[in-house]
Amino acid sequence: MKIALVDSGLGLLAAAAATRRLRPDADLVISADPDGMPWGPRTPHDVTAHALACARAAAEHRPDAVIIACNTASVHALDALRAELEPDVPVVGTVPAIKPAALGGGPVAIWATPATTGSSYQQGLIRDFAAGVEVTEVACPGLADAVERADEAAIDEAVAVAASRTPDDVRAVVLGCTHYELLEERIAAAVRRPGGPEVRLHGSADAVAGQALRRIGAGAGEGSGSLTVVLSGRPAQLPAVALAYPEARLLVPALAQGAGRARGAGAHPQAGPAARSDRSEPARVPADPGARIAQGQQ
Repeated sequence: MKIALVDSGLGLLAAAAATRRLRPDADLVISADPDGMPWGPRTPHDVTAHALACARAAAEHRPDAVIIACNTASVHALDALRAELEPDVPVVGTVPAIKPAALGGGPVAIWATPATTGSSYQQGLIRDFAAGVEVTEVACPGLADAVERADEAAIDEAVAVAASRTPDDVRAVVLGCTHYELLEERIAAAVRRPGGPEVRLHGSADAVAGQALRRIGAGAGEGSGSLTVVLSGRPAQLPAVALAYPEARLLVPALAQGAGRARGAGAHPQAGPAARSDRSEPARVPADPGARIAQGQQ
């Protein structure tokens, strides 16, 4: 079984790690676009063109499903991607997990890129899934770029700025960019207020991974899957900067320990224990597909 993931950059690591936890034996294909990133400021036509190029590069490896692990690409390119790849290869998109966040009654904050914040797309999701709930849209300038560089100082600064724009009484924060899911612990600490309510973060990675596996009828499994990396259409290795994140170290723990070697161009063996001890046991694929767009995927 093989699952491909498409994004402009490192934001796909969260969904890749979620897939690995659900099916350790799955072969993963990561197709990113460092030459063309970021996709956010591009026109919808350009986003579609870059997403299609990445998906085509991934499709050459004959995956059983493709995850579009990018909110921007899911908004602008999902229909084109499905028209090209389905029904042979299921395509699963990503949307902000606004509905599950709103189910608690709010208040809710949505952390997103400046381009997404206030957009008609996000406003539509709020109307559809959070009507009657107090929602604050929080723009996070520079945060995705800082994550891409693993720039600790820039990450801390951008998180602090976004946290300062987040109301003290929020009970849920939606992570509206896949890059932000690599910072869950930092964001949770930043929005936690002394004496304030417990704040729950809502990402999309687990729901997207589960939906991709359900689309191909995959149940639980054990074993050691491989990792293939394609960067702007070229066979490559996982960028060293990615190993700053536990999600990447989960994908290639041997490499993270300095003991792994690529098995040919762009392929890494999956070996050894998971990088995060609290998530090292194989997970089960959720049996209930639920409302897909409501839970962060479509």
